Amino acid sequence: MSVSESFLPHLVFLPSGIGNLSPFLRLAAAMASRNCRVTFISIQTQAPAFEFSTFFANHPQINLLNLEIIDSNTPSHSTVTDPFIVQIQTINHSLNKLNPFLSSSQVSAIFSDFVLAAALSQISDNLHIPFYIISTTSVRFLSLVSYLPTILSKDPNVLFSNSCDEIEILGLKPIPKSSIPLAWKHEYSTNHLLTAYLLPNAKSLPKVNGVLLNTFHSFEPETIAALNNGIFLKNLPPVFPIGPLQFYGTHKIHDDDHHRHLLPWLSEQRAESVVYVNFGRREVMSADQMRELGKGLEICSYNYLWVMKGNNEEDDEFSDRGVIIRGEVDQEQILANPAIGGFVNQCEWDSVMQAAWNGVPILAWPQHGDQEMNAETVENAELGVWIKEWAPVEKMIEGEEIGQRVAKIMGDLNVKKRAKIVREKAREACEIGGSSEEAFMEVVEILTSKRN
Repeated sequence: MSVSESFLPHLVFLPSGIGNLSPFLRLAAAMASRNCRVTFISIQTQAPAFEFSTFFANHPQINLLNLEIIDSNTPSHSTVTDPFIVQIQTINHSLNKLNPFLSSSQVSAIFSDFVLAAALSQISDNLHIPFYIISTTSVRFLSLVSYLPTILSKDPNVLFSNSCDEIEILGLKPIPKSSIPLAWKHEYSTNHLLTAYLLPNAKSLPKVNGVLLNTFHSFEPETIAALNNGIFLKNLPPVFPIGPLQFYGTHKIHDDDHHRHLLPWLSEQRAESVVYVNFGRREVMSADQMRELGKGLEICSYNYLWVMKGNNEEDDEFSDRGVIIRGEVDQEQILANPAIGGFVNQCEWDSVMQAAWNGVPILAWPQHGDQEMNAETVENAELGVWIKEWAPVEKMIEGEEIGQRVAKIMGDLNVKKRAKIVREKAREACEIGGSSEEAFMEVVEILTSKRN
């Protein structure tokens, strides 16, 4: 290491591996481009995806370390059987292996996600290393998570009981209980998702130095202001809306059969004539509902591109009306294509920000977790339409209704006009002098001036 390198901020990115890696990769690339030394720690819970391996091939200056998970059998007296909670506990148990590296590497700051907030806030505090959270959801949902300790301290079973229809949060619009994830609504005393995961991490948020948001100010202005002004909680750290996070010159390069077939097909379509359908890697729809969705796409009178969960070895399906792909695709490249005129999606947040950047209206069909509150945010920001009548997910939506809804959003010029306005605001936010660029530069200044 040269003398000059030793004075550069050394940033450690440590995502939990549970959820979307893209915001971490993009922010790591952005920080590396600002003369920061970057170490990316991969938690080996699963094999890295194409995007992950391609990223490091394109960014050799970013140091990659692998954290091997310690096998930790659940104690026989433990009542925790949820595989998700057990996995988190196993990861947390393994984090102490990083202490020698963190204490000897002149680390300027650690960046992680909410999943590891409790464990890493303790480690970072012991080592006197600033700790930042990268939020991968809407600010609306983050506000609910942040307020959970206050809500449950008043009534531990308020989410489970029928005592009210809304959750009141001081200074913010009430949250309908119907929008709260179903898994949160089990009785408190046996709800390990609340007691072993959500509450410990939410209580740790005041200990972090800041929360970086993959959103932009005009997309959620009231909620961002409420968090930063301490309206409903006075002990939260500052939040920095720095999105939509871009690939910073690291765009994925796909050279598989999917894209060799797909891109020529898209180039043959009229502008804004194709509806793009993608429910991500965690499809939870029943087989019957998937069949109805297929029927709806065939009768909607628009061509479609439907990406389904699968592996990249499966053949694409072509019909007179559209294309079905099973496996990974470069979603940003697809949404940027002028042929795409609408996006049917569950409102996973990274997808929302990609749609905002490209001005593609969303037909929101949330399935689980934070997605109903994300869908509410999408509709309030005028990026698309949320069909509330399609909830809960157990409800069967007929193909004819799906086709009608798709046709309506694809043909609605006002919806498309409003989505293009969102695109302009997203891009203005990321320009020099824009709100997101200024927030990002504020974080960089904190890190480089050692004021954190």
